[in-house]
Amino acid sequence: MKFTSAALAAVFAVGATLTSVTPSQAAGQGCGGASWYALSSRTASGERMNASYLTAAHRNLKFGTKVAVTNKRNGKTVVVRINDRGPFIRGRVLDLSKAAANHIGMVRSGTASVCYRVVG
Repeated sequence: MKFTSAALAAVFAVGATLTSVTPSQAAGQGCGGASWYALSSRTASGERMNASYLTAAHRNLKFGTKVAVTNKRNGKTVVVRINDRGPFIRGRVLDLSKAAANHIGMVRSGTASVCYRVVG
């Protein structure tokens, strides 16, 4: 990807950052690591985190996006709603609520290899 110096100046002038996005991420799908969390603080979307809701954090999908998440080890799938930002650990693509992690059988292990795709 090539950017002119004027385009780069415009991006940095507003405080944005450039990141590389793979075609699959742009299409709303991908694979990688997932973890779960059960905090009670506010999410990046402004709502209170509730570990019993089927929600997840993703770095850049729009809040409210529905995503089907499949545990690669056991084939179990759950549909979650994106309501937070993260994860912030290399190699991870999603942070799931405890309820979502329970649905796909990853609460005990804490992490899992998953694939996800946008469904709505």
